[in-house]
Amino acid sequence: MESAALLKAIIENAIDGIITIDDRGRIESINPSACKLFQYDPEEVIGRNVNCLMPPPDKELHDEYIERYQRTGKAHIIGIGREVKGLKKDGSVFPFRLGVSEVQYSGRKIYTGFIHDLTREKEAEEKLKDHASRLEEQVAERTQSLRNTVAELELAKEEVSLSLEKEKELGLLKSRFVSMASHEFRTPLSSIQLSAVLIEKYAQQQDQSNVHKHIGKIKNSVANLTSILNDFLSLERLEAGKVEPVFVPFDVMQFAEEITEEMQLIAKQNQNIVYQHTGTTSIVTLDQTLLRNCVINLIGNAIKYSGENTFIEFNSEITVDHLIIVVKDNGIGIPESDQKHLFEAFFRAHNTGNIPGTGLGLNIVTRYASLMQGKIEFKSKVNQGTSFTISFPITHENRIDN
Repeated sequence: MESAALLKAIIENAIDGIITIDDRGRIESINPSACKLFQYDPEEVIGRNVNCLMPPPDKELHDEYIERYQRTGKAHIIGIGREVKGLKKDGSVFPFRLGVSEVQYSGRKIYTGFIHDLTREKEAEEKLKDHASRLEEQVAERTQSLRNTVAELELAKEEVSLSLEKEKELGLLKSRFVSMASHEFRTPLSSIQLSAVLIEKYAQQQDQSNVHKHIGKIKNSVANLTSILNDFLSLERLEAGKVEPVFVPFDVMQFAEEITEEMQLIAKQNQNIVYQHTGTTSIVTLDQTLLRNCVINLIGNAIKYSGENTFIEFNSEITVDHLIIVVKDNGIGIPESDQKHLFEAFFRAHNTGNIPGTGLGLNIVTRYASLMQGKIEFKSKVNQGTSFTISFPITHENRIDN
């Protein structure tokens, strides 16, 4: 009797819920903790199938579990603890850990379920999950923010590097300009000054041949200075973005013949400029002034860097989709090591010696050609001459057939 009373006291005061059912699943007993969990009084559930305390789908499957166990002896939940859900009287569902044991009593089977409420643990677990999720979101946001910051820093670094590189280039250009200007201006000015003194001397002696000779030197020196100043002016206008091409139709053959005649006047002794045109049409639409500057610069270089008694080839060709202009000489050529720098401002090849020049001409030609969507190419070998080719795309809008 004392043992039964003790067992009853233990069950009545147990923290976890305890329910016993028979082999048909009907509730035989339920302790106060289980009543509190499911919100039922004992008389409301005793005698009822235990599935009344289960939400779907366990509610529909419970009897099948018991029947299968009794038939096969294979336990589904008996002797195995697992997490399940319980259905309270008010219809709410809560999680609990269920342990079921089988007891043989008075020749029949009784199943005892031990119920440990997991509501607080699950709530804490959900809070932990929510907190972890928020932390992950914050980490993701901070990571993205950090990536954005790094990207901005990289961009700023690139911009600073570009600025520094630009400053370096500008410094180099200024240095080249000072070096070039001090030399190129001094030479013709000295020649002008000397020729003026000698003209005064020869004029007194009435030596007209020497007077004319030195007047010619003055003219050449002034022409050199004018060319230098024109190059500076062209570069300044290009750098300031003041050069905009004006496309007009013109006859490229007439245009080239006029340039040939003009440049022949300044050619060296027995230098001959030979012009030839290829194509069934000669009318194109380009900026005539910019193209003129390009061609005069290339022919001027051919004259400057070729010797006397030589030919300078000047060709124009109109194909289906391009105007092609070629200027070819057999002069001193361009060293291979210098060719990659040929179109840089103020750059001059190392074999130019005392031949005057600013190192701006080809840079200007390239930029003028680019303004008209053209491109420039060249081939050169030392002491075998140089060939420059400028090509401009021709469309139906800027081509007119004869």
